[in-house]
Amino acid sequence: MGPGTWRKAYGALKDSTKVGLANFNSEYKDLDIAIVKATNHVECPPKERYLRKILFATSANRPRSDVGYSICTLARRLSKTKNWIVALKTLIVIHRLLREGDGTFKEDFLNYSYRGTILQIPQFKDDSSPLAWDCSVWVRTYASYLDERVECFRILKYDVEADRLVKLPQASGKAHSRTRTLPCGDLLDHLPALQRLLLRLISCQPEGAACTNYLVQYALALVLKESFKIYCSINDGIINLVDVFRYAKI
Repeated sequence: MGPGTWRKAYGALKDSTKVGLANFNSEYKDLDIAIVKATNHVECPPKERYLRKILFATSANRPRSDVGYSICTLARRLSKTKNWIVALKTLIVIHRLLREGDGTFKEDFLNYSYRGTILQIPQFKDDSSPLAWDCSVWVRTYASYLDERVECFRILKYDVEADRLVKLPQASGKAHSRTRTLPCGDLLDHLPALQRLLLRLISCQPEGAACTNYLVQYALALVLKESFKIYCSINDGIINLVDVFRYAKI
């Protein structure tokens, strides 16, 4: 049995063991199993049926204790694993929850994360193969982007990706983000946060063997989907700022 085959077998054994242990947790058994199966060692994106269970467990109509348990379980999964597949799939689950979950989840995640404890994993490294090494680099970069995304939400008080473009009466039918009409004081706080987020997004460029890996490409697609809204928010904010100074009394 080669090293790669042995590693896959060992990963499958760990997953089945965790599922078995989850069966003893009578209160959160289904949620534990869904998290383990969504973030298992199989090199493919998390299955939708498990993601849906996690999304339901973190929805607004669920007890806040359930949401807290979900966040803590995902954080523990991310901090303890040495496998790039498990780490990346855990980050994908968190990203999907941030994108598709309601506002209360984002608030709860912010309260539990205390910037620098959940999504900052600068020491993460899987050196089991050249692919694992290259993917580990991208996992760290992806985690940094998500961390900046949460920090941006803290400053803006809204999710830029979920922000709906609106048409202004004087804008000839063109839709704009909310930064187009923000007061100058708020704008000076929001623009630097959005620019930092954009820089993190730009750095999410895989290298080496990670470039052609399907799981990395799946996560990268989630990141790229957010680039348009971030760019629009920055662009509209700059136009707003220029207008403020243009019409300001000197």
